[in-house]
Amino acid sequence: MKIRSTALLAGAAFALSACDIANTLGLNREGPDEFQVLSHAPLTLPPDYRLRPPDPGAVRPQQVAPRDNARQALTGSAGGGATGRSAGESALVSKTGGAKVDSNFRRRIDQETAEIAEKNRRLLDDLIFWEDRKTHASVVDAEAESKRLRENAALGKPLTEGETPTVQRR
Repeated sequence: MKIRSTALLAGAAFALSACDIANTLGLNREGPDEFQVLSHAPLTLPPDYRLRPPDPGAVRPQQVAPRDNARQALTGSAGGGATGRSAGESALVSKTGGAKVDSNFRRRIDQETAEIAEKNRRLLDDLIFWEDRKTHASVVDAEAESKRLRENAALGKPLTEGETPTVQRR
């Protein structure tokens, strides 16, 4: 009975540890995270052998920044201009009128979007605040206030004397 319980205990311990043994022995392989893998420029032998080795952790001079890499993929050139176009691409751009594009199109789009957003905001305010709310704020009439302040200064009166003129809302 003692041998049986010892064997049962050893079997249970082996069964519980078998889960981790495969990882310990390297039987379960996990591949690299494909989103963390970066391709590096190939190593080349420099023509000048007097160069010093790079500092550990320094940025590689031949490594292209991801932003520049994306720009090159989208525009077909590092500078983002029309350089490097083939004859077919140039013909397509000229036929579609792409060469006559307004350079201020972003400003125009922003302006049109702002106008639409303003109309939508006013409509939303009308829907949410449909009751007329009384405001306690008043708007000062700048010209009349300036005139009142000049008159008080000319007569030697304190600036706080007199009533502040306000703009009456309709």
